[in-house]
Amino acid sequence: MRAVRTLAVTATAIAAVGLAAPLAAATNNGGNGGTGGNGGPREVTISPAAVHQGSTLTITVRGCTRGGTVTSNAFPQTNLSVNANGISTAIARVFNHATPGNYNLAVRCNDNPNDVATRQFTVLEARGALGGIGGSLAPSSTEMAVGGSMVAAAALGGGLFILRRRRLSSEKV
Repeated sequence: MRAVRTLAVTATAIAAVGLAAPLAAATNNGGNGGTGGNGGPREVTISPAAVHQGSTLTITVRGCTRGGTVTSNAFPQTNLSVNANGISTAIARVFNHATPGNYNLAVRCNDNPNDVATRQFTVLEARGALGGIGGSLAPSSTEMAVGGSMVAAAALGGGLFILRRRRLSSEKV
């Protein structure tokens, strides 16, 4: 019985690895670029992976020593800038009218424009700030009555204070 279980688990693991290998070889997730040549984009990272409409993405790439471009349907073409460590970065602002959903971006290096690396990111629906109702509603009749009674009490208290003070100052003379 144990041998049958062990054989079934081993066969499942071999099938999973065997089915994943062609998929891993077909996609360009790092490595040396789209065609495997030197100087192509590799280790492309997007931060954050999910953004709201109108927000910005930071794209970081290795392998583009002379800069390059990042393109997508969700934002205008953006240039990569290279720092001293050889890491290229770009900051792209997603269109305000971008439809929420999944998008791809493509990175091309100036070194080797035939190599392209792609990554996927998500655009989320932007919702306005939930600021409450602020001054958009008029006061209710209860609020008006409470406010009026507070003003009347303040006027009465102030008047009594002035009358009492007036009497005390006239008695001392």
